[in-house]
Amino acid sequence: MDDNDPGSRIALALDVPDLETARQLIDKTRDHVGTFKVGLELYTAVGPAAIEAVHAAGARCFLDLKLHDIPATMGRSVARAASMGVAYLTVHGVAGRESLRQASGNAGSTQLLAVTVLTSLDAAALDEIGLSGGPRGAADRLAKLAWDAGLRGFVTSAHECAALRDALGEEAFLVTPGIRPANSDVGDQKRVMTPADAIVAGADLLVVGRPIHDADDPTEAAAAIARQVQLALSQ
Repeated sequence: MDDNDPGSRIALALDVPDLETARQLIDKTRDHVGTFKVGLELYTAVGPAAIEAVHAAGARCFLDLKLHDIPATMGRSVARAASMGVAYLTVHGVAGRESLRQASGNAGSTQLLAVTVLTSLDAAALDEIGLSGGPRGAADRLAKLAWDAGLRGFVTSAHECAALRDALGEEAFLVTPGIRPANSDVGDQKRVMTPADAIVAGADLLVVGRPIHDADDPTEAAAAIARQVQLALSQ
């Protein structure tokens, strides 16, 4: 990460339904955003063409498929994604140790990111699916499992970020979704944080979606978040 370039710390989620909309959003925000996240909505609509659109803009692609499958399938799927040159790829920590090992062994130069606890889940929701100890406890256990399997990148709420940084050290690459500027709508997210506070908590890469792509002026919205990141980095 380049502390002199706040855009290198921002990943814009391309949560849009078609390729043309994605290209327009990339074009409007590229001066302030270094990474674009291709998630399930866009990838299931247009496939690898979404990755190609990001690379054509000279940006890094974050492929957010949250893979969760048996070890052999995980290994092959990760190898295929890595062959497309994506910078980041998500896998679910709950896939288990052997699946994570297979994924890690096939990632090549792609940075694997183990998803710990989705930011849409709170303690009550975790209890319903059998994960005890609340978000922080579950995130800690899953991150350590993924670390032991060879992963060094993690997706975690900014609320668990500082604890994971303390536990795993500077080698860990921490990615935080649920980023919302002050006074913005949190939508379906339960555990959110402002861009500046997430940087202070130890986040390396901030995932921002609706505050930019739903804004009346996505360019200015991206620029405003970049300014907040720059201010936090300079303190």
